[in-house]
Amino acid sequence: MDRFEAMRLFVRIVERRSFTQAAADLDLPRSTATEAVQQLEARLGARLLQRTTRQVSPTLDGEAYYRRCLRLLDDLDDAESAFRQRTPRGLLRVDVQGALARRFVLPDLPDFLAAYPELKLQLTEGDRLVDLVRDGVDCVLRMGDLTDSAMVARRVALLPEVTCAAPAYLARFGTPRTPDDLGGHRMVGFLQAATGHPYPLEVTEGGNVRAVPVAADVTVNSAENTVAMGLLGLGLIQVPRYRVEDFLADGRLIEVLADYPPTPTPVSLLYPRSRQLSPRVRVFIDWTARRFSDERLV
Repeated sequence: MDRFEAMRLFVRIVERRSFTQAAADLDLPRSTATEAVQQLEARLGARLLQRTTRQVSPTLDGEAYYRRCLRLLDDLDDAESAFRQRTPRGLLRVDVQGALARRFVLPDLPDFLAAYPELKLQLTEGDRLVDLVRDGVDCVLRMGDLTDSAMVARRVALLPEVTCAAPAYLARFGTPRTPDDLGGHRMVGFLQAATGHPYPLEVTEGGNVRAVPVAADVTVNSAENTVAMGLLGLGLIQVPRYRVEDFLADGRLIEVLADYPPTPTPVSLLYPRSRQLSPRVRVFIDWTARRFSDERLV
């Protein structure tokens, strides 16, 4: 194993906190990974990794060497890519929000894989903001405002939001025509992860965004349950329009306050700030951005 290959292996071990997982990522036997790190430590005359029964972590020297390796490997990739066209290949790990991906990404995924036949895709689903480096994920697709400075976010869409309710709810509480009519109404609360309190209803009025507190008899922490509770007539809901377009079309939900819409929800692809974009990640990000652009959501 040459020095650059050993550096890539070491970087992967630090990021994955595991010899076994790093070796699997790079399609190497674990014994080869162990031997390569031992030779690396012997050549540098420094202990780079702390090994316990549960995980591997870098020493102070290891952390410093890891940062140097990242810069050197980025420079190497830059130099090589400047002189040859790099064909995307290998395993691409993407974590998505399921309903979002099923609506906008998955329908055209066969075309993407046909265009890049040397790529293998591993698609996982979740709502939490995963630790991309630790979990071995290349990029994630998420909705909402994101502020993690450890990642680069590329906004690919703004999803229109809608305020709506079931006919049974409106028959009981009345149909609000303006935000001032919301007194006495109920909403299905969506819990904020940071505070544990539900978001207020949001309206745009006269070009200004206004938060309107509305009582919530039921609170949830998923968009699926928000829609389900709305269909049961348990309150007003605010969700991306694409999630309820079928229910709006068949009358199971009714849009209200159409002249006072919520602000649209951003959709972003995120990848680690510490890594240069590999060709396989770059083509997926560019392709996904085009998918949302085709839907006129950018």
